[in-house]
Amino acid sequence: MSAMLQVSADRLQQLRSDARLERDTILERRVRGGEDPAIAVEEAPEVDDFVVLALREELLEDSGRLAEFGLARLAARAGGPEAEAHRRNADRVEFELLRIIAAAVPELTVAVWRAGEHLTTE
Repeated sequence: MSAMLQVSADRLQQLRSDARLERDTILERRVRGGEDPAIAVEEAPEVDDFVVLALREELLEDSGRLAEFGLARLAARAGGPEAEAHRRNADRVEFELLRIIAAAVPELTVAVWRAGEHLTTE
């Protein structure tokens, strides 16, 4: 996958604004649901984590692979004889997308590391 990603400073600012709203909404729901605010804030993803996920989805959509990727993730979770192969394939695709994001927007590198820490790429 050799996708190009260009994110201007204005676009990054807008993505972060949208992500902040999403994070705040999640926090409000959890706290109104009775969760300890300190725990909710600690466990909630960072704003840049949401930005990385949005860019990952955009890259998948632009390459026409969003549905395929989603189905591979579902098949991996469902179990069965091919679950491990689906997980490895989806992990490889996601790893490459995260590399593209980190290269295009170095400010998001730490969030990219967090997004990729669950991936197995061997």
